[in-house]
Amino acid sequence: MSEVQKILQSTLDEFSCTTGTVHRANAEILELVASIGVPEMILEKVKIIPFGKGIAGAAASSKEPVELCNLQQDLGGVAKEDARKTGVSGSIAVPIFNQDHFVIGTLGIGKIAPYEFSVAEKKRLSEIGQNLSEFF
Repeated sequence: MSEVQKILQSTLDEFSCTTGTVHRANAEILELVASIGVPEMILEKVKIIPFGKGIAGAAASSKEPVELCNLQQDLGGVAKEDARKTGVSGSIAVPIFNQDHFVIGTLGIGKIAPYEFSVAEKKRLSEIGQNLSEFF
């Protein structure tokens, strides 16, 4: 298991989540680096994500956390219909920055139940994302 995979698993444990992804930015594209709990049928669709598309792409382009409290009921204008196939409801993606504040990736996690992440949880998730930046 890679260090990125270990950090992702630790993050899922800390937040009681079932799915997680880490993407690395390459120009205006996010490339999947690690995933846990993402159904096989969805993996192909999340391997490459353009900035601005889906939750991770929206987080990368906005440079802000993007959250959906209940993905199964509301795609929030950012998630794709296939995202519902993950079975996840409460989900969030945060951008990962380099020292010059350029987006170099994203960290995303999801819970089965509807969930609204607190300000403190968003901050903690962003801190974990910054810890991941050393592997990019």
